[in-house]
Amino acid sequence: KFCQRHHIRRLAVFGSALRPDFDEDSDIDILVEFEPHQSPGLFGIARMERELSTLLGGRKVDLRTPEDLSRYFRQQVLQ
Repeated sequence: KFCQRHHIRRLAVFGSALRPDFDEDSDIDILVEFEPHQSPGLFGIARMERELSTLLGGRKVDLRTPEDLSRYFRQQVLQ
């Protein structure tokens, strides 16, 4: 429902949440791709981060779009 409500085409976890060094102090990095013409803007992203943080037990969430990532890193995350 979260993805439908926010017009998200793809949501994927990346970064330390997928590695053995992930611990209780780690944030959760999430790649988000929106449906065409559905970019929520900076304030919309911030609201989604707070909502996801609540859903994930209060852990800090960093949402990133593919455009936020360097080309090299983006290719690694999208594979």
